Amino acid sequence: MAVKLPPLRQAIACLAALGVWLAVTALFVGFRPEHAVLALLLAGMFFLTPSSRRLALALLPFFIFGISYDWMNMVPNYTVNPVDTAGLYNTEKSLFGIATAVGLLTPNEYFAIHHCDVADVLAGVFYLCWVPLPIFFGLWLYFSGKRGAYLHFAVVFLLVNLIGFTFYYIHPAAPPWYVAMHGFEAVPGTPGSVAGLEGFGRITGWNVFDGLYARNSNVFAAMPSLHSAYTLVAFIYAVRAHSSGWWRCILGVVTAGIWATAVYTSHHYILDVLGGIACALAGFVLFEYALMRIPAVARFMGRYVQQIKD
Repeated sequence: MAVKLPPLRQAIACLAALGVWLAVTALFVGFRPEHAVLALLLAGMFFLTPSSRRLALALLPFFIFGISYDWMNMVPNYTVNPVDTAGLYNTEKSLFGIATAVGLLTPNEYFAIHHCDVADVLAGVFYLCWVPLPIFFGLWLYFSGKRGAYLHFAVVFLLVNLIGFTFYYIHPAAPPWYVAMHGFEAVPGTPGSVAGLEGFGRITGWNVFDGLYARNSNVFAAMPSLHSAYTLVAFIYAVRAHSSGWWRCILGVVTAGIWATAVYTSHHYILDVLGGIACALAGFVLFEYALMRIPAVARFMGRYVQQIKD
């Protein structure tokens, strides 16, 4: 297969963007092997063939999402505003508390006592889907030829993340498992925890969540629950793009499963889940019914769709 290089101007722009990203990351975040792998993957896709170049451009919103998430390590949100540890807990208990023989419990506290192996396994399955499934759905849209629908979905996915990240800085918040383990004092640098997902590893022997949460450098980003937003955005666009019934069914079931799992495993309060749902709906409405009515944005999106079409 012959390599078909892009125009010189595009090649320079690609290499310059990769260079800036890697330099900023190395200086302010810390360089890791996966950064090199991702940079090589992006460069390879961009320079190899016109088809791979179009795919690289199409995936750009997801790459920007990953980079922006990584770059939040430059300025941890708990250094910007005080961390809410007791406020959310007390509000959750007052709104959704469950009366028991030992007193009023939050739903998280109740499920920490009342859990079962089947629910533990399902919780792990649902939580493994929170990012991969929306990306697979997006790729399905892309390779099915629905490039316009794909791009709208990808951009809204990025926008929802940026809204959520912004709120993390406005209102840093501790997750339920943190309060259960450490109380109401916010201690910077506290490592992440698998919390209620421990049951999945214990039953299946697959401790995938241990590695994921051990690397979470900031645990005070519980409100809103973006876990609860991602597959909801995909479900919205599955309906909007008239995708097949099985896609809508899978995304609908997984979305509801993730909402339940977030609370069941003590990773989020119900309030956090509602915040994530609000983020998803706000991002969708803001983009489709506000930004897309701005002529410059509509023209940009039109050109972008043309760039990723075969």
